[in-house]
Amino acid sequence: MELHDVWFVLIAVLWTGYFFLEGFDFGVGVLTKLLARNRVEKRVLINTIGPVWDGNEVWLLTAGGATFAAFPDWYATLFSGFYLPLLVILVCLIVRGVAFEYRVKRPEENWQRNWETAIFWTSLIPAFLWGVAFGNIVHGVKIDQHFEYVGSLWDLLNPYALLGGLVTLTLFTFHGTVFTALKTVGEIRERARKLATRVGLVTAVLALVFLLWTQVDSGDAKSLVALVVAVAALVAALVANQAGREGWSFALSGVTIVAAVAMLFLTLFPNVMPSSLDADWSLTVTNASSSPYTLKIMTWCAGIATPVVLLYQGWTYWVFRKRIGTQHIAEAAH
Repeated sequence: MELHDVWFVLIAVLWTGYFFLEGFDFGVGVLTKLLARNRVEKRVLINTIGPVWDGNEVWLLTAGGATFAAFPDWYATLFSGFYLPLLVILVCLIVRGVAFEYRVKRPEENWQRNWETAIFWTSLIPAFLWGVAFGNIVHGVKIDQHFEYVGSLWDLLNPYALLGGLVTLTLFTFHGTVFTALKTVGEIRERARKLATRVGLVTAVLALVFLLWTQVDSGDAKSLVALVVAVAALVAALVANQAGREGWSFALSGVTIVAAVAMLFLTLFPNVMPSSLDADWSLTVTNASSSPYTLKIMTWCAGIATPVVLLYQGWTYWVFRKRIGTQHIAEAAH
């Protein structure tokens, strides 16, 4: 396997990790409107992801940096062609981070309510737009012979990509709902389990249609295996949720995300951005990659730094592993 193939796999792993981790905290952000009935319950939801949301975003930074260094032409075409939706995502992530930190800076109800509304919208919008972006990457976009995007914003809003956005939005919401059931106690935990069933059923229908469309469009035997794993894991997550096994349900919803993202990258390879105008104009792991020397240096750096980052993040989740409920919020307020 060539180094550019290795880095394609590593970038796929980074995006998978990002969607697995950021997926559930996007979902929890959406639940601040769908699940929480009062201000205290909103605080419970926000506190379930409070210690980890910023660490989850490190995966996005790393994926973007790795793409820039390993596949500069991919990075250039992607960020120029998808400039507006990616800018919206970036603004949402900035506002979302500010909302988490500034919400508690003042006691006024309006102040806190406005920041809570910001958390909801800046969780929902990126959850949808990431699906739209990856739907377009996999399906193919208008790239010319100079490897430049020549389409418009409206070309990105095609039925396949919009369906992909709905899939990521509902899947992340389901992932966040089972995470909430895993991390909370009392009435909010029971309501989260019931909501997870409803959201999961909608997710299953949308995901099945989207993944089958992907398989028919550009799939092979490997992607078919990933499709079967994703669907089976989602069904199993629903069953585990009904049985009250929140840990298993969360793990299986995570497997669904991993398998679905793996399927997208399997259908993409060896392309990194297929051209819908001419297959010969597609960006591939070969024509979009950096020099072998650059990839070699990157491989050594990643081999040293990655285990340290994984250990630290794993330790963070272990420290903040306990469940919380409204009684803990009351004690803190008192």
